[in-house]
Amino acid sequence: MKIDNSPPRGTRDLLPDSVAVRDHVLARISEVYHRFGYQRIETPAVEDIRRLQGGEGGENEKLIFQILKRGLDDVAAGGKLGDLVDLGLRFDLTVPLVRFYANNHAALPSPFRAFQFAPVWRAERPQKGRYRQFYQCDIDLIGDASVLAEVELIEATTEALDAVGITDTTVRLSDRRFLSALAGHVGLAESEWAGFFIGLDKLDKIGWAGVRAELVDKRGLAEKSVDEAQSIIEGLVGLPADQVADRLADAVPTLADEVVTDLATTVGCLADLGRSRPVRWEFDPTLVRGMGYYTGQIFEISHPGSSSSVAGGGRYDRLVGRSLGKDIPACGFSLGFERIVDLIPQTPARSALAVLFEPDVPIAYALERARQVRAQGRETTVIRRSGKLPTQLNRLEAQGHSGFVHLREVLTDGTVETERALGSAK
Repeated sequence: MKIDNSPPRGTRDLLPDSVAVRDHVLARISEVYHRFGYQRIETPAVEDIRRLQGGEGGENEKLIFQILKRGLDDVAAGGKLGDLVDLGLRFDLTVPLVRFYANNHAALPSPFRAFQFAPVWRAERPQKGRYRQFYQCDIDLIGDASVLAEVELIEATTEALDAVGITDTTVRLSDRRFLSALAGHVGLAESEWAGFFIGLDKLDKIGWAGVRAELVDKRGLAEKSVDEAQSIIEGLVGLPADQVADRLADAVPTLADEVVTDLATTVGCLADLGRSRPVRWEFDPTLVRGMGYYTGQIFEISHPGSSSSVAGGGRYDRLVGRSLGKDIPACGFSLGFERIVDLIPQTPARSALAVLFEPDVPIAYALERARQVRAQGRETTVIRRSGKLPTQLNRLEAQGHSGFVHLREVLTDGTVETERALGSAK
């Protein structure tokens, strides 16, 4: 039986040009994050299934690729599949980071700035733009309870996007504590809050009519409460920085002063940042974020060229405590790496040189000539001459080479033949 050579559904092969774009994007992002003091770490692709299914991963917990600890014979014999699973592939980088920090915190600085770039897996229904294996790029600041963390994460991430040429973005900001206070203020029981958040999170896709249908008709929330929440939310859209604190306190009187102060500080810092470089932001009272572990400010970055956010994150002060036994303040921001790559207009220019050598030229000589060029910091490829020279040069140019050296004979003085630019007379 012939085996299909296509990659598994929901995955893809990446050709050299695609990898070159991804390497370029990662290099620029890494350079920015390192300047802000974030240190690269790595964690295993697999985690304990109980940790992955801890109840804080939202809908992603339904998409975990589970790993059997024994063979399938036990299932056929009547065993329960759940009893045979002890590991799973990570669905994000935050859950592994929490375990990493709990295990290594004694050897880490405080606060700790972590940078991760790695693949994650979700059992998605394969469709355009959604993959079962994809890369995430995260920065997290663990150990700082102040809004320094939120503001620094936003500044670093917007600067990283600028560095790869992603402009015209908007930072959307809200707070889980505000959403909880709002739900309580309009008379929803705490047991109804999760459903309220899930419905509100769909507003940008289904509009208020769809949200009302979900909350009132499907979930049975009080129509009066939903109407009041809608009225308050619509009155908070588009607030300038100097009005956020007062308007929030007036709209939801039960909102803690700490929440109002924190949000006012964050938007004030963003306004200051916007005076030194282009940073557009808005307070978005409908922003929810799907993960259940968020405890404070949450944020996303949108771009007109992407139907989904290109970055998102927030504060998760209690998640580390579940592994460590004591609460540790933490805040993180995740870049949608695949979406960012899709927004890059073209392959970054290369400065690669081809060393072409005729069959009569010794291989050792061609390799030595290439070493001399590489010593100057140039990307250099040694290629045997074949076919018609103009045709081969056209092929090299299409592959991203910018110049070539043609070795036709050994030079006694040890010099390298003159480099010629591809695209010139051949």
